[in-house]
Amino acid sequence: MSGQKDTTIINSNPDSSFREPDSSENGASRNAKLFTEKPLARRKRIAENVAKGLFLLMTLLIVIPLVLIVFYLFYKAFPVLSIDFLFTNPARGMRAGGIWAALLGTIYLVVISLLVSAPIGVLAAVYLNEYARDNWLTRIINLAVVNLAGVPSIVHALFGVGAFVLFARMGRSILAASLTLAIMTLPVIIAATKEALGAVPMAFREACWNVGATRWQTIRRIVLPNSISGILTGIILQVSRAAGETAPIMFTGAVFYKAISEGDIFAYGLFDQCMALSMHLFTISTQVPNVPDAIPYATAVVLLGTVLLVNMLAIVLRVYLRSRKKW
Repeated sequence: MSGQKDTTIINSNPDSSFREPDSSENGASRNAKLFTEKPLARRKRIAENVAKGLFLLMTLLIVIPLVLIVFYLFYKAFPVLSIDFLFTNPARGMRAGGIWAALLGTIYLVVISLLVSAPIGVLAAVYLNEYARDNWLTRIINLAVVNLAGVPSIVHALFGVGAFVLFARMGRSILAASLTLAIMTLPVIIAATKEALGAVPMAFREACWNVGATRWQTIRRIVLPNSISGILTGIILQVSRAAGETAPIMFTGAVFYKAISEGDIFAYGLFDQCMALSMHLFTISTQVPNVPDAIPYATAVVLLGTVLLVNMLAIVLRVYLRSRKKW
């Protein structure tokens, strides 16, 4: 009809299945391209994994041989390890019996050397770090401490013979051997204590000085309590080295054999000679024929266990004190 408009809608696109792309799909596609790993990031990730694997391999190369050695020692020592082995003296020319005399002598040597070296080493480190001025004399002392840490133990042994056995007229005794071990381990304690004191922030000291505290009050109340965990690290190293040394005590106080009362912890006097686990192990391994194979291994296990026990106690104390730190 002439006055009627045509309302028919003509589809210009014959393909009725076609639709315009959704804007959300376009956004997702752009985001996917944006967060796709680039070649540079991929190379960094590969390098990170390679480094992590290398460090893990190095750790395993250290830990696995140590575990195997300890397991082998226990396996070889198992036939003779017992309470009687710990608390009886060697018998039949050290081809039988236990290690009581050597075990007690080692404890005496380690404890006495620790009682001497720990206070002196800590106080020396406090002076060098907190009081001494940075001049040529202080630098020479610090250099001497570092160099003494690398001196062979046999040199310390000869010094102990000259200074304590002959000059101080102590003779070959537990005291002379302990003082020799103390001199030998002093540099380790001094160095570890200095590092621990230096780790305490200077702001702690300045805050104390600003409220009128003296230098000694600051050291006693703030610096030492916050550095005790690092100081114990040096003491742990001292114990480990003192228990395992043979040369210093061989010349100054240790003997091939000495019978003492079994089970008596006060069987030795300060001016007596003593047996020691390290020297006893050397003796039965190289000097005494026809020793059963299990006895040297058992002696090594006891020596290792003694060092680990003392270290464990020190580590537990260090962890406890570290947990109380406020920073």
